[in-house]
Amino acid sequence: MPYRPCGTSGILLPAISLGLWQNFGATDMKVVFRDTLLTAFDRGITHFDLANNYGPPPGSAEQNFGEILATDFVGYRDELLISTKAGYTMWPGPYGDWGSRKYLIASLHQSLKRMRLDYVDIFYHHRPDPNTALEETMTALRDIVQQGKALYVGLSNYPPDLAKKAAAMLRSMGTPCLIHQPKYSMLVRTPEEGLLDVLGEEGIGAIAFSPLAQGLLTNKYLTGIPADSRASKEHFLKSETITPLLVSKLVQLNDLAQQRGQTLAQIAIAWLLKDTRVSSVLVGARNRDQLIDSLQALDNLSFGADELLNIEEILK
Repeated sequence: MPYRPCGTSGILLPAISLGLWQNFGATDMKVVFRDTLLTAFDRGITHFDLANNYGPPPGSAEQNFGEILATDFVGYRDELLISTKAGYTMWPGPYGDWGSRKYLIASLHQSLKRMRLDYVDIFYHHRPDPNTALEETMTALRDIVQQGKALYVGLSNYPPDLAKKAAAMLRSMGTPCLIHQPKYSMLVRTPEEGLLDVLGEEGIGAIAFSPLAQGLLTNKYLTGIPADSRASKEHFLKSETITPLLVSKLVQLNDLAQQRGQTLAQIAIAWLLKDTRVSSVLVGARNRDQLIDSLQALDNLSFGADELLNIEEILK
């Protein structure tokens, strides 16, 4: 496992980190996700990424992770980098959503209890709050660090201008922003529209989530929509997005991946890591085998100029 600098901080992140958004909740099989977690650590993944509402149901991923931390991972806490977040809806009423000081601190207390931890390594504000002053949110993040409940703070889903303002505010408070978590993939290029430049200038690491675009950048959709896929369930991925033009692009990318000795998923992960501003790529995994498949992206991270040009031609 190669480890990469997280911005200009002293933190190193594994090139591939494991996200517990789906597949680690109360509706999933513990024997399967336990095996996935143990495989991840044995393969050099030291960073595990959660949020208060991960599951399903919300909170159950942290609960399950906490149980495994207390058993299989006992004695290994200092070899792990654990992150969680708050910013999306977690509980009813006016205090269980967005970015107020009340919500962020209360949510982190709940997360720590669920995971049986004294502190997390990184605490993120999960999304900007248009109705709360940025200073209130950033002050809450600073105080969380000063209280010893998190070692570092991060941002997620912040656009470039707001990320720059938040970073300046945190720096002035003596709590620099460590990391930003944007949605980024071959099919979602938004971070290239200013955000990566801001992060590079500010010395903030980037960790890409949804690198496979909800499974589109896998071999699942090359010949249609499988019955057990996310698109078939019309939840996070809509079937209407899988157009003939998109399928044509996926097939061409898959052909290029095969020429490199990779799967479509592996070339998608490797392509993100070509940018040194990307400290890590956050993958999900339904099971051990799926995780190992993602990790094999690390076997070929180099791209020739002609390959990159070919990819751009396919994607445009």
